[in-house]
Amino acid sequence: MSKFGVIRTFFFLPDNEVNAMSHSHPPQSQLFPPYAAALCGGAGLLLLLLALCRTAGLSDAPSRLPVGLCLVLLCALAAGLLFYEDRRPGAALFALLPIGLALFLRALCLEHVTYDYRDFLSGWASFFRENGGWAAVALPKGNYNVPYLYFLAAISYLPVRDLYLIKLFSILFDVLLAWGGYRLVRRLSVPGSYRPCAAFCILLLLPTVVLNGAYWAQCDSIYGALCLHALSSALDRRPVGSVVLLALAFSFKLQTVFLMPLWGALWFAGRVRFRDLLLFPATYVLTIVPALFLGKPLGDILGVYFGQAAEYSDYLTLNAPSLYALIPYGAEVDTTLAARLGILAAFLFTVSILLWLLLRRGRLTDRALFTAGAAFAVGIPLLLPHMHDRYFFLADTITLCWACLDRRRGIPAAILVQVASLGAYHAYLMLRYAFPMAWGSLMLLATLIWTLFCLYQEWRHGEGGPVRRRRPPAV
Repeated sequence: MSKFGVIRTFFFLPDNEVNAMSHSHPPQSQLFPPYAAALCGGAGLLLLLLALCRTAGLSDAPSRLPVGLCLVLLCALAAGLLFYEDRRPGAALFALLPIGLALFLRALCLEHVTYDYRDFLSGWASFFRENGGWAAVALPKGNYNVPYLYFLAAISYLPVRDLYLIKLFSILFDVLLAWGGYRLVRRLSVPGSYRPCAAFCILLLLPTVVLNGAYWAQCDSIYGALCLHALSSALDRRPVGSVVLLALAFSFKLQTVFLMPLWGALWFAGRVRFRDLLLFPATYVLTIVPALFLGKPLGDILGVYFGQAAEYSDYLTLNAPSLYALIPYGAEVDTTLAARLGILAAFLFTVSILLWLLLRRGRLTDRALFTAGAAFAVGIPLLLPHMHDRYFFLADTITLCWACLDRRRGIPAAILVQVASLGAYHAYLMLRYAFPMAWGSLMLLATLIWTLFCLYQEWRHGEGGPVRRRRPPAV
């Protein structure tokens, strides 16, 4: 097959027909022509060199060399993980172009300081540096759970500006997020498909992923990466690793609960045993043991998520495109009642999906379970009150994986979710609305309805949906 035949296959054939053709894969030299692979690899290395030139001009001179070295290591890690999973040198060379571009974009963002860093993260980092590093874990500082405090304590000993270290930590998990997307898409694709590589590369370049860590200095890629790996492990019949990874994700971010209900479906579908689920609290306890040994009160540790929930209880939405964004500005609303109704709606939504999956557990395919996960990731934060602008990060990444798996169904969902999320990011980062937040809410509502319809179709027709017969192009 010529390279134009590969492109035509990807863009124009229905997914089921591409899957049918994949039983006789073309040689790697045809999928990844050597000259094109070498060209992409060279361009990627050039972009990495430009990223290093950018780090050479960082305002903190002692940090320039360590940051540049970290970028090189991250590039090597990304290419190494892709080659480890794919084992096709041509694919790794092609991927150097998006990998280099992703690191170059992140290098451009390293100097940017947001209000979250100025008002919170910088103060926390300084506190650990001034109060003995690890010893400061026991003190009441910061409203993040203890695993992230361990990181802040560790970097307090390094002679590098904490702004760069905080962002580099998130960029590391951007790479692990792309790896999780690769594993998830590979699990749901036919052997030898190029779709996992596409998911890996596009996740690295997804606007909300680039902005979240490298520009905003946030860390949503940590729990996002762990959730994707947990879901991939669950579908790959590795329940122990799946539950452990899910617990680690929860130990970093409460927003893991948006995907957690899926493990209830995995349980009654026979993919996860009850004794496997007991590893969740056990793993969480292990994450807090170091803090307990350092002297942090148990009440402070267990109360951190309750404190986060209560801190913004006066706001129905914090620039998040949830359903509360549909309430006209200035309208008189009983915040407490509206919040309770939203929590009830999210609870009923979750229970309804789980009950529907329970009644159909005998015909639940991997694709159906994945689609249910997408519905949870979109629907729960859409209905809940007190959501922040970044809380659709998990929906961003899962729908992107869906788009790589099934272009006809997944691309509309991924575009709508990404545009809605970017609108929320724009509101915070630029201090103005790119479009009314209600538009983003309607986009997510449309995505949720579409996802539920696709979930029904997956259950009705089985893996991959109904097969349409059409003569494939000449090979």
